[in-house]
Amino acid sequence: MSAEQPFEPQTIVVTTAGSAPTAGTILRLRRNGYRVVATDIDATAPGLYLADRSYIVAPGDTDDFLADIRAICVKEEAQALVPLVDEELVAATELEDAGVVVLLPRREFVSLCLDKYVLMRRLEAMGLPVPRTRLATEWSGDVEFPLVVKPRRGRGSRGVSTCTSPTELRQLLKDSPYAADELICQTRVPGTEFTVSVVVWRDGVVQAVVPKEVILKRGVTQFAVTRRNERITRMCRQVQQRLRADGPFNVQLALDDAGEPYIFEINPRFSSTTALTSAAGVDEVAGLLDQELRGGSRLQDEWRTGLAMVRRCADEFLDEERFAAHGLLASHTTPTDNAGPVADVAE
Repeated sequence: MSAEQPFEPQTIVVTTAGSAPTAGTILRLRRNGYRVVATDIDATAPGLYLADRSYIVAPGDTDDFLADIRAICVKEEAQALVPLVDEELVAATELEDAGVVVLLPRREFVSLCLDKYVLMRRLEAMGLPVPRTRLATEWSGDVEFPLVVKPRRGRGSRGVSTCTSPTELRQLLKDSPYAADELICQTRVPGTEFTVSVVVWRDGVVQAVVPKEVILKRGVTQFAVTRRNERITRMCRQVQQRLRADGPFNVQLALDDAGEPYIFEINPRFSSTTALTSAAGVDEVAGLLDQELRGGSRLQDEWRTGLAMVRRCADEFLDEERFAAHGLLASHTTPTDNAGPVADVAE
């Protein structure tokens, strides 16, 4: 009998290696037996040095990004791509046409969610509860304060402000770097905020819904606790049924005084709190990869409620030889221009 051939791990490309949660995602995938190639626009991104191989790529909102990421997937013979920042999502969906598994919802859902104004109008038309949302240019004299004002297209808390009076609103619109038709205003829902992982794949079956109460948010969620809430779960399933994401997405919502959930945003990608989802018992990233690449079974909607996440900075240690092998910080200097063509990394 011939000797058994060694197992060849599948290669996964993970973007946004500088984001706080990405390092943990890279390490979890490697522990699950995947070979991970990490990308970022900045050579100081910590996740680059925790992956098996690393590349610098152009920013996701430039024409060069798709060419860069496509070249990496071809060179590394990548089976799957996990994009983690909004600017990259639409371009990343094009890799599906080249046979790469892209862990995102369907392209139409991605495009819809990236335009917050159009998304809110669509959800409202479908009868799903959303805060009153208008373009800044559409507001009339019947404005209800406080108002949340934010870019129509954007991520995290960038450019988000709260106004408590007409005077504040007028001043904000005057001082904003965004055009008025690129800003939306939403009535602020007064209750508890939640960020929800909705795990679903191409067959459309919702495998798990994991609501997390937001305790502290600074750009991204810092402290959160898993909570079971049937109203939230039911509404998130309705989003999938009516809009057919057919891929992982994140719902941001708040409860009103009666406990009714109101959706104020949907991220068509994995949440920055995916580490908490995984720790609670639903490893959504590795789980979906396992199903698509290894014939694994669906994830179960069984997870630990009352589990708290405290986001922190963690130190990682590796041999200097492995650190240097990445070749991204030559001569111990910080690059002044990290965008541009793909920068290869030594084996």
